[in-house]
Formats: sequence, C-alpha cells, structure tokens
Amino acid sequence: MNRQDLPLELYSADQVRELDRMAIDEFCIPGYELMCRAGQSVFERVKAFCPEARSCAIFCGGGNNAGDGYVIARLAIAAGMEVTVYSVVEVSKLKGDALTAYRDCIDSGCKVAAYDTKALLGEEVIIDALLGTGLDREVEGLYADAIAAINASRAFVIAVDVPSGLNADTGKIMGCAVKADLTVSFIGLKKGLFTGDAPDYCGKIYYASLDIPNAVFDKVDCAAQRIRFLQPPRRSRCTHKGHNGHVLVIGGDVGYSGAVRMAGEAALRVGAGLVTVLTRPEHAILINSSRPELMCRGDIDPECIETIIDSADVLVLGPGLGRSDWSKGLFDATIRAAKPMVIDADGLNWLADSEQYGEHFVLTPHPGEASRLLKCSVSEVEHDRFAAVNSIRRQYGGICVLKGAGTLIASHHHIAVADVGNPGMATGGMGDVLTGVIAGLLAQGFSNWESAEQGVYIHGLAADAAAADGGERGLLATDLMPYLRRLVN
Repeated sequence: MNRQDLPLELYSADQVRELDRMAIDEFCIPGYELMCRAGQSVFERVKAFCPEARSCAIFCGGGNNAGDGYVIARLAIAAGMEVTVYSVVEVSKLKGDALTAYRDCIDSGCKVAAYDTKALLGEEVIIDALLGTGLDREVEGLYADAIAAINASRAFVIAVDVPSGLNADTGKIMGCAVKADLTVSFIGLKKGLFTGDAPDYCGKIYYASLDIPNAVFDKVDCAAQRIRFLQPPRRSRCTHKGHNGHVLVIGGDVGYSGAVRMAGEAALRVGAGLVTVLTRPEHAILINSSRPELMCRGDIDPECIETIIDSADVLVLGPGLGRSDWSKGLFDATIRAAKPMVIDADGLNWLADSEQYGEHFVLTPHPGEASRLLKCSVSEVEHDRFAAVNSIRRQYGGICVLKGAGTLIASHHHIAVADVGNPGMATGGMGDVLTGVIAGLLAQGFSNWESAEQGVYIHGLAADAAAADGGERGLLATDLMPYLRRLVN
C-alpha cells in the first residue's frame, strides 16, 4: 500500500475509540472479533514482508494492544513459527477481550514469559504490542527496558496500531519509543503517525479498516486529512501572461539576494504570469542578470513602493528581508495591503513584533519562527504541532503552514498533513522556494487554502523526485525547479 492508497482521513485516539465503540455497541460486532481481525491483519504483514522468517518475538503490555499481540502469537504458532511472547505486566491483570485472547493463545500451546531484561532477542521478527494509543505519560520502567531491547535488536519490527511510546495524537515521543520498520494502524489512521517524531519511528504505514461499516465513519468527523494531489487544470489555448497573475516578492536585504531570487523563480516555475522582485538596488541588477524573466526593482521611495504593490495581485513578504531599518520600512509599507500575502522568514519575525491580524495572510513558519509568533519555546511548539498551528492561525488569521517533518496546514475549519518530503530538504532556501510556489498558485486564481495545501504537497513531491534522482544529501533548493514545472503540467 503506497501513500495514495491510504485513507485521507486522520483521527485522534479518542475518535478512534469512539469508532470502535460504535462498531461494537451500535453495529453489534463483538470486540473480540475486531481484535482477531486486527491480529490477522498484522500477521498478514508478517507473511508479506518476512515470508522466510521462522521465529517471532511478541512483546505484550496490559491492554487491548496486548490482546492483539496474543492473537498474532496464536496465528504465528498455527503457521509453524517459533514464537516467544514476553509480557511486561502480570497476566493476572488482563481483562475483557485481552484476557480472552491470552487464554486462546495459551490453549494454542504458546508459552508466555515475564519479560526479563537479560533476555537475548535473536528472533527474526518482533511484534510491538506494548502500549498502543492510550499512552498519556512518559514511558518508564520495564516498558522502557523492553523498548530499548527491541530497538537494539536486528529483527524486522512491526508495531501494532502505533509504535509504543509515540503519542498517537501529536507524533511526539513520550520519553522513548519503538523504531518500527512497519506500522499497521486499525480502524482510523491516527493523526500523530504523520508528523513530529513519527516519520523516524513508524516505518512504512499500513491501514486495516477491520471491515468496520462505512456508516460508522459517517458519524465521526475526522480531526485532519492527508493531502491529495490535485493536478492543475489545462490552460486555455488563448491564455496570456495577464491571466496568470502578477507576484511581487519583497525582501533580499544585504547578503540575502538569493532568497528573493529563489522565491521569484519558484513562482514562475509553477505558472505565475509575471514576477517582480522588490529588493536592494545593488541586488536588483544581479538578480535580473542571472534570471532575466524576473522584473527587479530597487526603489525604496514610499510612493514608488505603494505603486509597485498596487500593480501586483499577490505579495510575498519576507524572504531574505532581514531586521534592518530598511527591512522594517518595507514590512510597514506592505503589511497594510489588502491583497493575498504569503509571509515567511523575517516577515514572520516582524509580524510577531507587530501582532497584526489578516485573513488574507498565508503564514509559513518553521518551528523557530512559530515559537516567536507564539512567544514560547521551540520545544513547546514541537510538543504538539497540531495545537501550535491552530494557535498561530487563531492569533494571526488566514492560513498557517507549520513546516517540518509532516508539515501541517491549518485554516479556520481544516487541518491538512503533508506526508511528502525528505531529510534532504533541511538546507537553506527550501522555505523560500515553498513561499514562491504558494504565491505562484495564488496568482493563478487558486484559493488561499488550495494554494497552501497544494503548494506544500507539490514542493514535497518535487523534493522527493529530486532526491530519487540524485540522493538526499547535497540536495539544493534550486534542484527542485525542473520538478516543480513537471508536476504542475
């Protein structure tokens, strides 16, 4: 299953518990039947990814996640595998369906041993059924020891529902977490599987609906959605540059001419009709000579700036803007304009000082800029990225794009998650290119939401294509340009 085959809808842990409850109480599907379906779906992944494996270790905790593990153990034994089950809790504490699964597992001939930190893990496959979605505190004690042992093994690791130690709602690691090669998520995809620390811990994600009726999902609105790529429509044969919008990129203080150049070129590469760059006079000549399609202005007279702003359809404020008096003058002259406006980099830092609000804003902070906007620490932003992106949107208006692994896009009504991109994007200029992509889509008539959502996705897809061709390490922001052009066509 690839990323486009996964459902778009993402849910909180509480929402998935409600879906589970409705399936049991309102549609009369026994809880143990759902547990058996979950175990079967995981075991199918074992057979698919490790068809030659003959040994399996299963780590079980004390809840329904453990019950899934006991079902898997029973199925593995029936398939002729050597199975060792480690329990990190007294099995006498098991209740309900988990207890039923344990008893059926024992009846199948399986041996369950209390986990001992001295145990040597030599199995080919490890199943993580320790904690599941109910985690609400830092992992410690025997659970932490078991997680450390799993991560130190050379086995193929499959996480049941969510890697133990990963917060299913935020994607944050709760002290420590299992690093899985594959995660099988049940009933509803958890929103924390796609952002924060999750990309380093989930491995490949699979989804198992457990054959829950669609009518159950109709009763619960999802918490967020993965982005679906929408191919831009074909252009009319009679179109001209005036139909495709005029972007004005404002910034590029001393030493930062490259930022506005990259933003401007990205806007052109995704289809903007015209792009003007308003920057330092000495930069205007340099940029225009290296990319003549960009119209470059070095005017700093307030009346000239106002005229240039009036001529544009979309404004980009911030790439390379800096923190000088020159920068502040440009910010003050631009922020009052009632036009679609993408604000990035030092534009965001000036915005944090001014605390202005605008529903026409598209804000694109990385976690450091988000911390300044919210006047908190970066660790607080990363602790719950969903809460942070919502807070910025409420405080400053418009659309907020919180960049990072699993970029989040928030409007008044929606949150989208981008499950594209790669570590090669951790290099200077990538944010400037994204800003230009969003502005270029805005200029062509896409809404603020569509431009932000699709801009983030196109940007990530372009980076993935560039990395596939040349590798992640050494990837440059300008390497994305030819891929951007292909994707929008």
